Amino acid sequence: MEFSNTPSLADMDRQSLFHPVTSIADHNRTGPTIYSRASGVRMIDHLGRDLIDMGAGLWCVNIGYGRVELADAAATAMRDLSFQHLFGSAASEPAIRLADRLLNLFRDEAGVPDMARVFFGTSGSDANDTAFKLVHYYNNLLERPQKKKIISRLGGYHGVSYASGSLTGIPAYHKAFDLPVAGVVHAACPHHYRFGLPGESETAFAERMVADLRATIQREGPETVAAFIAEPVMGTGGVLLPPQGYFEGVQKLLDEFDILFIVDEVITGFGRTGHWFGSGKYRLKPDIVSLAKGVTSAYFPLSASIVSERIWRVLEENSPTTGAFMHGFTYSGHPVGCAVAMANLDILENEGLVQRSRRLGPYLVDRLRARIGDNPFVGDIRGAGLMVAVEFVADRETRREFAPGTAPHRVVAKRAFENGVLTRALPFVPVTSFSPPLCVTEAEIDEAVERYANALDDVLPSLGAMAV
Repeated sequence: MEFSNTPSLADMDRQSLFHPVTSIADHNRTGPTIYSRASGVRMIDHLGRDLIDMGAGLWCVNIGYGRVELADAAATAMRDLSFQHLFGSAASEPAIRLADRLLNLFRDEAGVPDMARVFFGTSGSDANDTAFKLVHYYNNLLERPQKKKIISRLGGYHGVSYASGSLTGIPAYHKAFDLPVAGVVHAACPHHYRFGLPGESETAFAERMVADLRATIQREGPETVAAFIAEPVMGTGGVLLPPQGYFEGVQKLLDEFDILFIVDEVITGFGRTGHWFGSGKYRLKPDIVSLAKGVTSAYFPLSASIVSERIWRVLEENSPTTGAFMHGFTYSGHPVGCAVAMANLDILENEGLVQRSRRLGPYLVDRLRARIGDNPFVGDIRGAGLMVAVEFVADRETRREFAPGTAPHRVVAKRAFENGVLTRALPFVPVTSFSPPLCVTEAEIDEAVERYANALDDVLPSLGAMAV
C-alpha cells in the first residue's frame, strides 16, 4: 500500500500560518479549526459540523454570511475600476459616494450635525491610529506641542497596532510588546457589576468614575491632555455598558478642559447596539469617530475616521502653510471596498436590520436569563442590542471572582463550540459574548441558547472545582 507524503491542510496550517491572538503551543498541539462555508448565521467546518455563529465572526458580519448582493457589487467594482488610491486629490466614485453617505448617516442617526469629513483606512486599528495622529497634528497646528496625552480606560479595546494597541487597556495585549507607548494614560474601568463598591448604586459609581477621570486629568496636567478615547459599549473588555450618568459627566469634563473626544465605534457602529451608532444611543458628541467592521459586514477590509468641524477647520485654515497632509494608506478608499460598503448599507437599511437588532437583543437576553440565569456561576447577563454578555463569578451572592489563572469562560466557550455554537471568551473579565449577525431569527436564538445552556450544564463540575 502506498501512502501520500502530501501534508494535510491542518498540517500545512501548522507548518505555514502564523495565527493572530493564538497560543502557539496550543495550536501546535491541537491544530486549526478550518471553516469551509457559511450562510446566514450558520457555518460549516471542514469536518462537516453545523455551527451557529453567535459572534458574527469578530463582531462584524452584521448582515450575515453569503449575501450575493455584496459579491455582485465587488465583482462589478473590480471589473470597472479594480484599484484607485486617494493620494494627491485622486478619487473614485465609490469612495466619494460612500464618504458622503457615511457623513450624512452619522449626522442624522447619531444626532451630531457638525461632522465634516471622512478619512478611509482598512481596519479598526488603523482608524484609531489615524485618530492618534490627528490629535498630535491638530495640537501642533494650534502650537500646543505639550498637549498630546490621550486618556483611555482599563478594559478598553482599540486595536493592536503600536498606537492603537497602546490605547487598548487590556494587559494581555501589552505583555512583551513594550506597550503602552509614552503619552497614553489609562483611567479606571467603568464596569459597575465588577468594580462597584458594596452597596454602591450605579449612579454613585458613575460619579466616582467621572471623579477618577477628573483626578487623572489633573494629575497629568490639563495642559498636557489632548484627547479621551472610549467605546460607547466596551466590547472586547466584556460588553461593559456605561453606568447611568457616566457619559454625561465625562462630556462635561472634556468640555471643561478642552479635551477632544474620540469615540471608537468599530464594534458598536452599524446596528450592533440596536441603534445605527452607539453615539446616538448614548447622545455622545465626538470630535473623531472610528468605524470599521459593520461598514462592510467584513466582506472587505475597510475603516473610516469621521472628523468634526472643530478639527477640520484647523486643518483647512493651516493648509496653505503646512502643505500636504502626510498621512494615508495605499488602500484608503479602495473602490471595491467602498462599493461593497454601499451594498451592505443598502441591506441594513432595506431589511430593517438595525431595528431588528433593537428588538431581538432583549429577546436574546431574556432567553439566556430564563435558561441559565439560576446557574450558580453566572453572575450577570446584560446587553445592548445584539451585543450581549454572560459574566461568570465563583460566588453569586458575594460576586467573588474565580482565582487568577483560571478561565471558566474559556471552559464554557470550548464546550459550547463542541455543542455547535460559537461564542467568544473575552480577555479582560470572564465573559462569553454573544453578537450574532443582525439577521438572526428567534428560532436560531432559541437553538443557540439551548446548545450553550447544555454546554454550561456539561462543565458545571469543572466550574465548581475552579470556584473552591
